[in-house]
Amino acid sequence: MKVLALALLCLLIAANEAIIMNKCQLAKALKQNGMSGYQRVSLDNWVCMAFYESRFNTAAVGPPNSDGSRDYGIFQINSRYWCTNGQGPSANGCRTSCNNFLTNDITDDINCAKKVVSDPNGMDAWVGWSNNCKGRDVSQWTRGCQL
Repeated sequence: MKVLALALLCLLIAANEAIIMNKCQLAKALKQNGMSGYQRVSLDNWVCMAFYESRFNTAAVGPPNSDGSRDYGIFQINSRYWCTNGQGPSANGCRTSCNNFLTNDITDDINCAKKVVSDPNGMDAWVGWSNNCKGRDVSQWTRGCQL
């Protein structure tokens, strides 16, 4: 029972540190962290991907995937390949805990996303991007933002 109470407390603390960004806040943060054109991916595509992956929620945790892994944070970074959640095997390519992707500081999310997009799958690693942004006019995702 004490373990459950502690786990709930940790989730509440993480939720208090999380925010739901708007498209312009995210675009500015991405630009400040060198994501504009990173691996030839436009800011519009990064913002579009984040919307369809997490609805810009820095504390988003996806449901279990078919392999038991989960996806974390604003970019829904996968625990099987990129971070460790202590609930199954992980390559931990970003050498971090998945919980680090659940706060309002998205610097670690961005650094890990750079590794993900540098992988051979590129942006196709994100199903939300593949299904909703790839090959489409995504200019709306930064329109009106003071970049």
